[in-house]
This record gives sequence, structure tokens and C-alpha cells, in this order.
Amino acid sequence: MAKRVVADSYGGPEVLSLIESDVPAPGPGEVTVRAMAIGVNPVDYKLYSGAMGADPAALPMPVGLELSGVVTAVGRDAEGPAGPLSVGDEVMVHPAPGAYATELTVPASSVAPKPPELSWEEAAGLRLAGSTAVHALTVTGVSEGETLLIHGASGGVGLLAVQIAVADGVRVIGTAGESHLDSVERYGATAVRYGEGLRERVREAAPGGVDAVIDASGTREAIDLSLELVPDPGRIVSIIAFDRADTGIKLIGGGPNADPGTEIRAGSWRKLAELAHQGEIEVVVARTYSLAEAADAHRFLADGHPGGKVVLLP
Repeated sequence: MAKRVVADSYGGPEVLSLIESDVPAPGPGEVTVRAMAIGVNPVDYKLYSGAMGADPAALPMPVGLELSGVVTAVGRDAEGPAGPLSVGDEVMVHPAPGAYATELTVPASSVAPKPPELSWEEAAGLRLAGSTAVHALTVTGVSEGETLLIHGASGGVGLLAVQIAVADGVRVIGTAGESHLDSVERYGATAVRYGEGLRERVREAAPGGVDAVIDASGTREAIDLSLELVPDPGRIVSIIAFDRADTGIKLIGGGPNADPGTEIRAGSWRKLAELAHQGEIEVVVARTYSLAEAADAHRFLADGHPGGKVVLLP
């Protein structure tokens, strides 16, 4: 038996409960993984809140999409993107529907090696946010020597995008709240405080102009300023401003009119793992909670300013 978090109905964090359930034995092309740490992401809440559909047949809904852990059982022909899997392998799993669990059976295709340089908590928060960051950077086409503006640079996606871009030789300007400016600067970006006067502060930080933008905040201020700074709206990518499609910006992810970037995201673990091996990327863990505290983790995340990844510990 495993413990897992499910949503009994559609609504806020109060609908989450911790239950016990059987773990199916892995079939062909599947493995069972014992979770060591579980990544918490805004999409987890969106799925059970009803914002992305409220089909009663999906209830009770298992929650979560990514985790790190140890392979405990292997089905026939279980081969991940890095090769055959074995009991005892330390791995990162994404997508892992129902990841808020102590043990889970998943397709081997979702299982990649955990970089030994990362802790369980860091590895649990790398793949979803990291694949989004890699996707966004790819779509902007930003390259060495260019200047990239990242709105929401202190969040889970933003901090990873900062580090990847800096490692690729891109000059990065990142917006953040006052309390998170130091963390953005720590990874090689020029941090600017968002809010009144943002336009002037960005222009001062980038006197030569801005070549591309990644928006991880979705505010009207962020999109309007980006359109003013970047001549080609196709080099402005947002992971959240789905209501601004009429501006010509690129939308990515699971929202309406968005590019899902399936192939880019599926292969992103290789670049992320390589950067981890080289010591050029870290996953900032803002706070950890127990599996039984999943609702509290979501309330903290809903504040909108976690300053990194939120992780559950089984």
C-alpha cells in the first residue's frame, strides 16, 4: 500500500486528502518508483481547482506531476530515454500523474537519471520547471551575446531560465520583488525591481536594448513593456499571459493557443542534467512540506512569491 494525495472534489486546497491505495505492479514498459521528494507546481492546483475543466468522472483526482526517487520494480522492456532501467536506479520522473504519493508506477519513458550533484529535493523540482525554461529559451531564439529580459525571474521557471541563459553566454536582466533581487543577482543576472518605474530601470540596465523576453509573471505591465522594448513580438514568450495572444507574442505550455513544445520538453532533461553535472545549474528550494501538508504547500504557493521551488517529502 502507498499513501497518496487526491482531490475529492473541485475547489481549493481544502479538497485535498491523504489516502492509502494499492500500487499496481509494473507492466511492460513501466517501472515502480519509491518517491524521495515530490515537486509542487502551480499547474497541480489548476487541474483540481476546475480552471482546466471539471469532469466529475476524474474524481477523486490524483495530484502531482513530478518526483525524484528510487526504482523498486521493473516491468518487461522498461527502457527510459537514457536506456534500460534497473531496480535501485536513482531517477527523476516527469510527467508522473499522481506524483503526490509514496510510491508510484509510471511509464519508463518518463524516467530519467537523477544527476548525483543534485539532492532529492532539487531533483524533484528540476524537470517540469526546467523543461519550461528550456522550451521558452528555444522559442525566443536568444543566443550568446544577446540581451534577454525575464519577468518573474525569482520563481521556479525564472531562476532556471536565468541560469541556463547565463551558461549559454546570454546577458540576462531579471525582474523580481525587492526581497528576491539578491537571488536573481546570485546567478549572474542584472536584477531589477518590478512595479512603478520598471520601464526606466530596465532601460537603464539595458542601454543597448533588449533582444528577447521570457514572461513568467503574466502581468499586463510585463507584456506591455516587452512589446515596447522588443521590435519583434515573436521573440517575446509567455508561459502565463494566454489572454494576450492577439499581440503576436508566443505562448507556450498547456494554455489556450499555446505551443506545447512536446519534443523540446521531452528532450530537455539532457541539457538540464549536463548543466547540473557541470555545476552550472541549481534548483532553489524555497520550502519543504510533508506529504500530509500538501494543502498548506498549495496555500504557500498561491501567494505568488515563493522564491523558488516548493517540495513535498513523503
